[in-house]
Amino acid sequence: MRPDPPDVSGPGPAPWGATAAGPRRAAADAAPAGRRGTAGREGTVERGGTAGREGTAGRGGTVEALVVRAHDAPGPTLVLRVDRLPPGALALGAELRAALAATPRPRLHKIALFDPRTLRYRFVQALPGGSFDFRAGCGHSLLACVVADGRPGPVTVRAVTTGDTVLCEPERAPHHDAYTLSFLRAPDAPGTLPTGRPVDVLLGVPVSLVRYGNPYVFVDARHLDPRATERQLLALRAEAARRLGHPPASALPKIAAVADGPGGLSVRALTVGGWHPGLALTGAAALAAAGAIDGTVVPVPRGPVRTPAGPVTVSAAPDRVRVHHKRAEVLERLELPWRVHATA
Repeated sequence: MRPDPPDVSGPGPAPWGATAAGPRRAAADAAPAGRRGTAGREGTVERGGTAGREGTAGRGGTVEALVVRAHDAPGPTLVLRVDRLPPGALALGAELRAALAATPRPRLHKIALFDPRTLRYRFVQALPGGSFDFRAGCGHSLLACVVADGRPGPVTVRAVTTGDTVLCEPERAPHHDAYTLSFLRAPDAPGTLPTGRPVDVLLGVPVSLVRYGNPYVFVDARHLDPRATERQLLALRAEAARRLGHPPASALPKIAAVADGPGGLSVRALTVGGWHPGLALTGAAALAAAGAIDGTVVPVPRGPVRTPAGPVTVSAAPDRVRVHHKRAEVLERLELPWRVHATA
């Protein structure tokens, strides 16, 4: 007899506004441009001003950022406009760590680099130990960029890292403060099943490997030991990473246990550092895509999906997957003291 599945139920300042600081071309889809400085000099940014002005050697500038919290996310996102970053800032690393250390929020783990001119964004995941992962995407951080930008009406954002195009539409009453996010790709498009199979067997456990929003591993919770669920999921995630060609220490693939019962579908997922408080927005999209494909371990959601943080509503159409009723709010502005070498 299979064991019972684990229990998987369970005002800020005004945004930036829609106007960019000026037309600048972003290298590699997200790298900041601006005026070129002299080799050995540091680029400075005036408060709320234009990136890329030349500074004097040994002097730094400040970069304005917004801290935005998407509901159900494990933590807030630091949103940085790429047109306000100094040249060379996307080297990140020690510069970003040093800049964050000088603020009231030195341990932010989610960073979103947003270009309001092209509506492109790149997600950066801070990992334990001080390194960064540039390979993953984050739907909650994408929504944080839209809320930080503050322009009204539907907004279509291109996620540079994952290649997703996401339409963010404000909802009407009673969810007037919420968004529906539509991932504009057919759930059964080529590549959604990276192995070409709806079910693979990892470490003796049947799973579905799905690449939609982020690479995900979905596991039927009936195959897990309730006393060692996290350990089993971590082992399965490591094996999936090996199969899919991801470094073992990276944030990918994500993994979640699913359980179907009389009350509908329940999900519990891991994130960097432990259990996710709810379900990642990309996880909700991947779940809906998996449910739309015959033969996966994920059944078609018959209603809101239960998560530890509350229900998540998803839907799938032939050309897209939708995640409904998502909210985010600006928590505060930060001035990051940034010292980055400009390049000639």
